[in-house]
Amino acid sequence: MGQGMRTTSAFVRCSVTLMLLVVSAFGCSRTPPEQRLRQSVESLQQGIEQRDASVLDAMLAEDFIGPDALDREGAGRIARLMFLRHRQIGVQLGPVSVQLQPGHATARFTAALTGGSGEVLPDAAQLYEVETGWREEGGEWRLTSATWVPKL
Repeated sequence: MGQGMRTTSAFVRCSVTLMLLVVSAFGCSRTPPEQRLRQSVESLQQGIEQRDASVLDAMLAEDFIGPDALDREGAGRIARLMFLRHRQIGVQLGPVSVQLQPGHATARFTAALTGGSGEVLPDAAQLYEVETGWREEGGEWRLTSATWVPKL
């Protein structure tokens, strides 16, 4: 084997080793709590847009509470009713403000909700100011409370 071939082979081995170290470092590192919370908010948004009640069920804490003593089961019923009423649902969130405390967090944002039958324009639209409370359970964020106020 020539000098050039040995140098290329060593370079490839070093490159592969370095890539494996980088990948394993990222794989072993833990996602920061705020980033995981933001991912949870995004997953909830996507689940609503996809009209997937199981996403909501997975996110809501057992002791979830909403406006007017709305509980976990009631929130699920409202979501399913909305999913039956509207074939298409849109959710656009404004900037999410997060306040972290050990094991708990608050996320505030505006949410524009639209619902329609699939036509160009939605049948319904509303802008809300939303405040959500979250609790970390086993490395996952669970929604413990939510309040929303119509802005239009």
